[in-house]
Amino acid sequence: MPLDFKNSPVDRLRLASGLDGLSYLILIGIAMPLKYLAGEPLAVRIVGMAHGVLFLALCACLLEVLLRKKLTFGWCVIVFLCALFPFAPFILDRKLKAKGR
Repeated sequence: MPLDFKNSPVDRLRLASGLDGLSYLILIGIAMPLKYLAGEPLAVRIVGMAHGVLFLALCACLLEVLLRKKLTFGWCVIVFLCALFPFAPFILDRKLKAKGR
């Protein structure tokens, strides 16, 4: 994800989506194996809380772009659904970048 963000609602959504996607990958790729293979449940507690906060930030950004009519409701649903699958936010970023312009 290139760092060419401007101060627009769609760019804030892109940033929130990228951070949420990264935290999700860390949660399932690092923290969960640490919990179940190394017996370290604290990793999931810390990373899980950070991921939850970032997911709420993503939802707030989605609400902002929807209310400002920068994206349609359909696009907001797609962004929300992509947040539920690993790597999907990074694939979606290119399309959101084009939408922001």
